[in-house]
Amino acid sequence: MLKLEFPDHFNVVEPLIDSHLVQGRGQKTAILCGDESVTYRELHERVNRTGNLLRSLGVRMEERVAILVPDCPACVYAFFGAMKIGAVSIPINTNLLPEDYEYLLNDCRARVVIVHSSLLSKLVEIRPQLRYAEHLLVTGEPAADALNFEQLLAAASPALECADTRKDDAAFWLYSSGTTGSLKGTIHLHHDMIVEADLYAKGTIGLEESDVSFSIAKLFFAYGLGNGLYFPLRVGGTTVLLPDRPLPDAVFEVLDRYHPTVFYGVPTSYAALLHAAEHNGRNSLGRVRMCVSAGEPLPKPIFEKWHKRFGIEILDGIGSTEILHIFISNRPGRARAGSTGQLVEGYEARIVDEDGNDLPAGETGTLLIKGDSIAAGYWNKHEATQKTFLGEWINTHDKFHVDKDGYYWYAGRTDDMMKVSGLAVWPADVEAILLQHPAVLECGVAGVPDQDKLIKPWAFVVLKKGFKPSDELAHELQSLVKTHTAPHKYPRVVRFVHDLPKTASGKIQRYKLRKMGAAESHKPV
Repeated sequence: MLKLEFPDHFNVVEPLIDSHLVQGRGQKTAILCGDESVTYRELHERVNRTGNLLRSLGVRMEERVAILVPDCPACVYAFFGAMKIGAVSIPINTNLLPEDYEYLLNDCRARVVIVHSSLLSKLVEIRPQLRYAEHLLVTGEPAADALNFEQLLAAASPALECADTRKDDAAFWLYSSGTTGSLKGTIHLHHDMIVEADLYAKGTIGLEESDVSFSIAKLFFAYGLGNGLYFPLRVGGTTVLLPDRPLPDAVFEVLDRYHPTVFYGVPTSYAALLHAAEHNGRNSLGRVRMCVSAGEPLPKPIFEKWHKRFGIEILDGIGSTEILHIFISNRPGRARAGSTGQLVEGYEARIVDEDGNDLPAGETGTLLIKGDSIAAGYWNKHEATQKTFLGEWINTHDKFHVDKDGYYWYAGRTDDMMKVSGLAVWPADVEAILLQHPAVLECGVAGVPDQDKLIKPWAFVVLKKGFKPSDELAHELQSLVKTHTAPHKYPRVVRFVHDLPKTASGKIQRYKLRKMGAAESHKPV
């Protein structure tokens, strides 16, 4: 297995930020965001100023700095500035509720919270309950009774040396996206980002210095952090940041304005973009040469429709917060529709049964992964760490089978599989069939107990514009599944919904679908 070598004394800010000045990229654009353009020299200076600013507030090595800021240059300065002084950066989901922030900030015990002015009210509401946050450092619009990030940044020194961290020091945490309902702080080390950037971004999909990257996935979770930040910085490229919601009109505007060459999305966004393109007749992505997907399996119909309309294949892959980014991926020119792809060089995989025994090709089991970007564990979650981190291996809790050509095919999460009439049903199989129907924009399938406590498949369906829910359409969808797979897999109930519950990374939260179905099935008649 390919393994990268690192010096024992290593701070990841040096190769991702400092090295570009030595390599002559000082005047090159590193970040584009709205009307703002940041060169590598400006990025280096502002990261240094941020590190010195944090030191002036008493932040020491290994202490946490929470970052509640939309995707913008200030978020980048904060992320690397904290790590450069040996502190631990924690980018936090900007779409949560005040009670979520109360939990996260008390869990991570950050003494300094860098928050955007647009999100400040959510923290002010819970400020008395924050037991560890001493300083709120506000970026954006100035706020009364709060430290102003921009003012203090301008006053801080632009000179800063990297702290004497080790390659295995904690560098940043990412909170898991919560497909099972629990948020866990995942501890990543200084060498982890370089492993993923070199093995996946450079070695697998061939990201280059000339590329302009644009990710609709945000920086506060693992997929977006690689796409939108450390991948382009590792190769000396340019990244486009979008602080706003990545709605189709906003995404197409970015494609037309900044001409990115690499686009990273999730299946939900690809479906929405296709739907919009069908209505406005768009059939060009500008200068985009490569599209990447992760976060949830990419259905075959979306792959095929995208390729037919835009002439570009989508490279589907799978990653996780715990492994940091993608470890199985399709390759340019070798993508197979419906498949997650082949193993990224530098990672090893096993597919095992319930007793941990290796299964032969073609049989579905639990996927275990071994690689050097795997996190150190969960913060203050000893039992959860033991269940997931198995020595050199990590239990992804995903079900896969691998074919004779080494392509991996996703079956579902361990908890998502349901037994119907004693036979296994994987939601992904049923969802892929439902998505073939021209009326279906997206869908989620979950097992719901009936009156006799027997599990039955339910389908929760979001329709495209121009289609209306009806009993006839529900029956049509049920028949579609019956005619394309084993009869026991068809959804006994079809519910039309406006949207599906998802994590920030676009993964369907099927446990919420199960709760929705259970609540409805137990209503008195």
